Amino acid sequence: MNLTILKFGGASFLKPDHYCRVASQIARRREGAGKIITVVSAMSGTTGNLKTAMLDVNNRAPPSALDAALATGEMLSACLLQAAISRLDIPVTSLCGYTLGIRTNSDFGRASIEEVDTAPVLKALENHDIVIVTGGQAIDRSGRLTMLGRNSSDLTAVVIAASLNCSFCEIYSDVCGVYTADPYIIPSARLIPELTFRAIAQMSQHGAKVLHHRAVGYAERHGVSIICKSLQGDGEIVGTRVGPAGEANSVVLARDATLLSFNKVSDRDLACSNLDQIEVGAIPLATQGGGACMCLTGDADFAIQRLELTGPLPSSIESATLVSEIGSGEPRHHLEYEFERAVDLARRIHETLYPEGDTKFPAESNKQRSAYSSLLLGS
Repeated sequence: MNLTILKFGGASFLKPDHYCRVASQIARRREGAGKIITVVSAMSGTTGNLKTAMLDVNNRAPPSALDAALATGEMLSACLLQAAISRLDIPVTSLCGYTLGIRTNSDFGRASIEEVDTAPVLKALENHDIVIVTGGQAIDRSGRLTMLGRNSSDLTAVVIAASLNCSFCEIYSDVCGVYTADPYIIPSARLIPELTFRAIAQMSQHGAKVLHHRAVGYAERHGVSIICKSLQGDGEIVGTRVGPAGEANSVVLARDATLLSFNKVSDRDLACSNLDQIEVGAIPLATQGGGACMCLTGDADFAIQRLELTGPLPSSIESATLVSEIGSGEPRHHLEYEFERAVDLARRIHETLYPEGDTKFPAESNKQRSAYSSLLLGS
């Protein structure tokens, strides 16, 4: 079967009519690609709005109920895209976490994949040219909906590609690839044409909003290359291929990272080891005062809940911004408690690494959020 796997992030859907733009792009790809599976994220900002609404009702809402509520964002996105493609008279259907065939454990909020059944997807492809899939969700052994973590639609796309023996999948976002720094913060950042799985995983672990770190690990284990793209006007731009080759120095800035302090280095190291077993990347750090701490740039709530069960517990938890220099050697870390100081530091480090700069990314660009992300909740 001639099959293509595409994934569109929430930034592709800032307005309802953007679903029509994406539908047109998929229709063009269909002309030469045969069957297409399209994984979608929720509209930018929707997941945060849904979580806020749930926690306003009950700040200790059952994790299973929270996962089921958050999943409605991707479900709405899939419905809107299916409606847009249907207008083009193309045979299309959609699958959500309940019907997709991916099963996980019951770690709500950040479940781990245990089994993939390709039968539902293959059945859907028999009578439809395009199958839309909700990203980042599955079900556990009891049939309850589980989420794979924040921004985990990348993982769904990679898992589907691997299970159907596709050699690559394509990820569309608001930028056309991976840069040497966040181009919204450092406009002189350079586009990186090729990166190894290890390099991109390291950037992701340190807080780069590029690809989900578990998606990168899964892709490497199953030999799936990831092609990073962006829709620009009526066309697309190919930016970065993630695979076996490619290295570059980069500067990663993780805003609102979670800093966990421990009384002893041995406690910190044991906590890091416990989190590593569940694929939560904790970054061990030494403070200026000689204390032992770790930094979490994602999945912090899930990690803290796990440490409450397994220990050891941190002596304090606070928020900071982590600036990391990543290259061929060990990363260098800098902690700042004022975001503007962190941005200034990141820019100075990047200018040292790349004094020539690259002005292709417009300096006036700002990362956008959808004004329609409250569609499920009303205004």
